[in-house]
Amino acid sequence: MSLLDLFLEAGNLKRLPRTGWLLRGVSNPESIADHSYRVALITLFLADELKARGVEIDVERALKIALLHDLAEARVTDIPLTAQYYLDKGKAEKKAAMELFIKTSSPREYFRLWREYEEGLSLEGRLVKFADKLEMLIQAYEYERAGFSNLDEFWKAVDSLRKSEFYGHFRELVEGLVALRKQNR
Repeated sequence: MSLLDLFLEAGNLKRLPRTGWLLRGVSNPESIADHSYRVALITLFLADELKARGVEIDVERALKIALLHDLAEARVTDIPLTAQYYLDKGKAEKKAAMELFIKTSSPREYFRLWREYEEGLSLEGRLVKFADKLEMLIQAYEYERAGFSNLDEFWKAVDSLRKSEFYGHFRELVEGLVALRKQNR
């Protein structure tokens, strides 16, 4: 596989829906690429905010991780939680990530960055995980405002954000989103 093949395959992310929304009755849900873009944007602003507050964080590394975090889904798709009961999503995504990165000039580096997200091995990887959950909640809020219901299970991620090492820095964001949801119910 060449880099061109990788770029073409990554285009699948633009066409593949986020299946959790689909299974909850959201018609025409966001694509994986839609989600990944906003995760990268959130990561950029949160990492810069942390840096401004004196936290030693590598913003470029965090952005690389954000851009790569869902790339394996170009091959394995967005496997919903119900299917994960029967399949080893982690193993499938690991294999897909290795195969996707192998033809790049730095396959080990890209795989290491991907693992930092998957396994929370670095501050930057954990920040992207925080951004990923925050983005999902923002999307849930937007879908609820558009009239979709039955999305309560997604809001369980608030607990994870509250337990995160980043909560102290971004409490206002998390609680502001929770308050917005309560206002609009």
